[in-house]
Amino acid sequence: MLITLFIIVTIGFMVIRLMPGNTMYADDPDMSAAQIEVLRAKYHLDKPVPVQYVIFLRGLLLEGDWGTSISLYVGVPVWDVLKAKIPVSMYNNIVSLMISLPLGILSGVIAAIRKNTIVDYATSFAVVIFISVPSFIFATLLQYFAAFKWRLFPIIYDASATGAGKLHSLLLPILALSFSPIARVTRYLRAELAETINSDFMLLARTKGLTETQATLRHGIRNSLVPLANVVIPMFTHIMSGSLVIERIFSIPGMGGLMVSSINAPDYPLTLAILIFYSLVSLVTVLVVDLAYGVIDPRIRIGGRNIE
Repeated sequence: MLITLFIIVTIGFMVIRLMPGNTMYADDPDMSAAQIEVLRAKYHLDKPVPVQYVIFLRGLLLEGDWGTSISLYVGVPVWDVLKAKIPVSMYNNIVSLMISLPLGILSGVIAAIRKNTIVDYATSFAVVIFISVPSFIFATLLQYFAAFKWRLFPIIYDASATGAGKLHSLLLPILALSFSPIARVTRYLRAELAETINSDFMLLARTKGLTETQATLRHGIRNSLVPLANVVIPMFTHIMSGSLVIERIFSIPGMGGLMVSSINAPDYPLTLAILIFYSLVSLVTVLVVDLAYGVIDPRIRIGGRNIE
């Protein structure tokens, strides 16, 4: 994880520094060239890019210094900016994931048990629609009909809301982010479970007196969840990438809007800090899924003990 993160930070730093655009008030008519140079020297922008990288890495590792915003929030430490934005984005992503997983698993199980029936065909049709249509299209439709036409939800996020009011304000963007992950889990689990149902150990379970539904719920689902764990990684990152656009549509003051704004500014330290944050979340997710294999499938734990 550390090696991967180091490579991501290194490449990200170099690419972000190579982005076109002026920084530090280069187009501000109220500032003289001498003032601009002083500011550039203060934030080490007058030094070569490799030297800037060494300064940044040393500050991050030795002092925990993520840098200082140079355009959007001039003079404000980057970490202070992120602390105000991370909770909103993580709330959206985590709630969306908590909705997507159980609904996707439930839909996949029902489709597998009712294979080649009208329920299976209807589920497959919905899966194709939800996967093919981008999340921002669903967000726009939900915003127009549910918020603007029917007045059931606020059109944009209400930052002053708390508790149930906050969830009510964020329900539309959460739903927009959930459609595609639900469809992905449903499609994958349906395919895995349909194959598992026809396996030998499932036939043995049914010959012992279990019905097909009982055998599926007690034995089949757990076997199918092992390969399903691989879907969680891209699904979570997919939700986070989709929130970049969704947050802009609903005016949510989260990491998505901040990422776009920092790139357009351009605000190099802030953009890099956001990249590190998303990379850390993705790497930790990979680790959690790897550790979860042993919880889902006891055979993996037994195999590990045998190797030891």
